[in-house]
Amino acid sequence: MARLGVNVDHVATIRQARGTSEPDPVTAAALAELAGAEGITVHLREDRRHIQDRDVAVLRRTIKTRLNLEMAATEEMVGIALKVRPDAVTLVPEKRRELTTEGGLDVILHREILKKQMTLLQEGGITVSLFVDPDAEQIKASHRLGAEYIEIHTGLYCDAQTTEGSRQELAKIEQAIRLAQKLGLGINAGHGLDYRNVRPVAALGGIEEFNIGHSIISRAVLVGLERAVREMLEQIRGG
Repeated sequence: MARLGVNVDHVATIRQARGTSEPDPVTAAALAELAGAEGITVHLREDRRHIQDRDVAVLRRTIKTRLNLEMAATEEMVGIALKVRPDAVTLVPEKRRELTTEGGLDVILHREILKKQMTLLQEGGITVSLFVDPDAEQIKASHRLGAEYIEIHTGLYCDAQTTEGSRQELAKIEQAIRLAQKLGLGINAGHGLDYRNVRPVAALGGIEEFNIGHSIISRAVLVGLERAVREMLEQIRGG
């Protein structure tokens, strides 16, 4: 049965908008765990636009499940990860001006720097996942590089404007899952998933963890975080 990892970045987004101490993503993480989340994800960006170093350090000490740290493959971030020691690191592409991550890593193009940083993380006892599009060549490259996991970027499926477009993108995700399984990679998925579109992806099987943030935090504003997490779990497990 797939796990739900709740991304609490956007709790920090609200906090940073006013430059105050609340709402606290650490508190949000505890509530998410109480509601049934089996992991907490945060993206420590180079510009620190939402999650701060303090958040990552306190989360490491307080959460009861698993901490997944999303980050760029830079020396600074690898140094932080080796100090904090999350359960897993997901390496993602990062652009300063983007609103959110805009696509998967180009593992083929950046294989040398990725291999260097992955090796440091893995030698430090941290599981490494690469955030990639549902593309066969990128998945094969991730396997050759020695990644233990991939996280399939589901953004194109979520953004599809037609039923046929959704079907085509869902088929690509299914093909990606089957290839990753054949290669022995662990499989996570995330980006853009919400209460309306997650069930067909969950129904494909093979995905160990869904990392979902924006839609859960958005719903939590209206119905509360615990209910929002439980409702997302129902969608994943109903799939």
